[in-house]
Amino acid sequence: MDILNTIQSAVGGGDKKDDLMSSVMSLLGGQGGLQNLIGQFDAKGLGDIIGSWVGTGQNKSISADQIQNVIGSDALSGIASKLGINVSDLSGQLSNLLPGVVDKLTPNGKVPEGDILNQATDLLGGLFGKK
Repeated sequence: MDILNTIQSAVGGGDKKDDLMSSVMSLLGGQGGLQNLIGQFDAKGLGDIIGSWVGTGQNKSISADQIQNVIGSDALSGIASKLGINVSDLSGQLSNLLPGVVDKLTPNGKVPEGDILNQATDLLGGLFGKK
């Protein structure tokens, strides 16, 4: 299953923040999730941006338009519809959320091995007030 399908399958009913976080977590979970996301950024010429999030230096920012370019408008439209928000809002929220999430998951500047979804849940459990 590719990242876009994983994101779409992760979004369900409930609180919108929880659903958004579920979408982000699904981006990073599954078979090679973070590696796949890095590959998508590389393929779109944005490897330096996600590389800064993985690395130990300053995180480069990403625009909502760049998020749409990497993830794709169709996938974002489906997710936004399920969340009850517009694509522009979703892209903006993801552009704010993804750099910090990837950064926290790679504190030593390396992509972790093993079950990243469980690692991410443990590391980011407090992001929306849950632990």
